[in-house]
Amino acid sequence: MLGRIAGPFGVRGWVKVISFTDPPEQILEYPIWRADLPGAARRELRHYEGRRHGKGLVVRIEGIDDRDAAIAAARPQVWVERSALPALKKDEYYREDLVGFEVVNLQGQRLGCVDHFHDLPANAVMVVVGEREHWVPVGGQQLFRVDVGQRRITVDWDPEF
Repeated sequence: MLGRIAGPFGVRGWVKVISFTDPPEQILEYPIWRADLPGAARRELRHYEGRRHGKGLVVRIEGIDDRDAAIAAARPQVWVERSALPALKKDEYYREDLVGFEVVNLQGQRLGCVDHFHDLPANAVMVVVGEREHWVPVGGQQLFRVDVGQRRITVDWDPEF
């Protein structure tokens, strides 16, 4: 998943887009997005133009020409085909690939499994669901090791927090 359409922007059909790419503008490098629009089957979205606006992006998408159409298009997640994504460097991962991984802390205590991720203003967090729900920041201080073979992530996290 690359991001999601957050809602309308203005009266000419532009939409606000929350990008999960780094940097956020990188989402604009993909000319065709895929989305499940309300009341429609999975559909391709082609954007004409986009730009940074505040903390997010605003984008003009083909076929969305007024505010009513932009309101109708709000909330779907957008993505591209896996083959269109750039190759990852060592120790880089796509978030979607980590969903379902077991999460343990440095003491070997099981916290649960990665359910999903949230982008918060300060940083991104992975939501780990087990006996309790833990929102663990994905920064370098908490994320210790990712073992793809074992499908396990080791974090520096107190299970009582």
